[in-house]
Amino acid sequence: MNILIIGSGGREHAFAWKISQSPKCDKLFIAPGNAGTSSIGENVPISPTAFPEIADFVVQNSIKLVVIGPEIPLALGIVDYFQQRHDLRDVLLVGPDKKGALLESSKDFAKQFMNKYHIPTARYATFDRTGVEQGLNYIKEQNNPIVLKADGLAAGKGVVICENQYEAQQVFKEMLLESKFGQASAKVVVEEFLQGIEISVFLLTDGKSYKILPSAKDYKRIGDNDTGPNTGGMGAVSPVPFADEDFMRKVEQKIITPTIKGLQAEGIDYCGFIFLGLINVDGEPMVIEYNARMGDPETQVVFPRISSDLVDLLLGAATKTLDQVELEIDPRSACTVVMVSGGYPGNYQKGVPIEGLDAPTQNLVFHAGTETDPGKNSIITNGGRVLAVTAFGVRPRNAIRSAYETVNSISWKEVYFRKDIGQDLLRETSTE
Repeated sequence: MNILIIGSGGREHAFAWKISQSPKCDKLFIAPGNAGTSSIGENVPISPTAFPEIADFVVQNSIKLVVIGPEIPLALGIVDYFQQRHDLRDVLLVGPDKKGALLESSKDFAKQFMNKYHIPTARYATFDRTGVEQGLNYIKEQNNPIVLKADGLAAGKGVVICENQYEAQQVFKEMLLESKFGQASAKVVVEEFLQGIEISVFLLTDGKSYKILPSAKDYKRIGDNDTGPNTGGMGAVSPVPFADEDFMRKVEQKIITPTIKGLQAEGIDYCGFIFLGLINVDGEPMVIEYNARMGDPETQVVFPRISSDLVDLLLGAATKTLDQVELEIDPRSACTVVMVSGGYPGNYQKGVPIEGLDAPTQNLVFHAGTETDPGKNSIITNGGRVLAVTAFGVRPRNAIRSAYETVNSISWKEVYFRKDIGQDLLRETSTE
């Protein structure tokens, strides 16, 4: 069958890499893709939010399966658009509709959902411009540090952890009154800070049954030792050592099962991935956030550990037969290190030539912010997060070491990457 992936980042390159291995995939298209996806399938110069153009392309190219990677087209209702067009009724989609995507596109909706269905999460309150004074007073009553979250989508940067009440009040006013995160911070969630170790757990669901994918831990801060501002993600490791059978049993019983049942109770026919951003608080899992899609860069460390045919899993979700598909996991550890443009997550230069991509390596190099320079037939930077290097290892330490060996063989002007991905987990556990 012909398959279309929507998106242009490292996550979509990982999707393309895995999907292209399936004998069920005839032609693979990526809209718009990047320099890396162009070597696997055919890039299509269509924006992920240009729904009519995407739909017409699907019809013209007899595409049977569409996989939506990023959150923005999901939040804007690409699935709803497809469902309304009679000529697209037979096209299979992997991704939730607009209502299902609210799990990610509205932090307030997600918190209300968790409270309603008794899913463990931090205490919170939500405020808009009409409740600034109430919000400031609420902040005065909180313990330090204090977490502020923009209600809407903010490219992974809408969460601010404030060390004290004064800082929280200032940022709160910036978010609501000065639109610090644009329309995304028209409402702000003020949340209790949870102390623990974060973990990402991923589900693929057809709305009734589900498969739990490998766990991962990602690294959001730009600087080593988790310092500096949040980014879209600077690296990831999988599996997470503390996510043993007992912990994952709690995750399934207390979080996954009530989430699926809650979606059903809300009348949400959810098909696609659910990202559970969790935190381990003294052995108990609690939800920090939901995402309505796979994470980036976690996909680059999770998908390589899936031994099963990904297309079989996607088709199972899209046709509500996921319970009939087997999920096999590679027991090895994997580490992903993200290489970014100097200045990211602030201002950075584009169009910088990348050197070392043609060097032989057994590791995976997923492209994110790249494009081909047609004049020189070379690959240049085209974003903040540029590449994600993934390596396997029998033990975590081996995977980490191997990933950095490849990272150090690739370069461009003002390249930057964290030097400590995975090191905290090595310190926390004797598993190496």
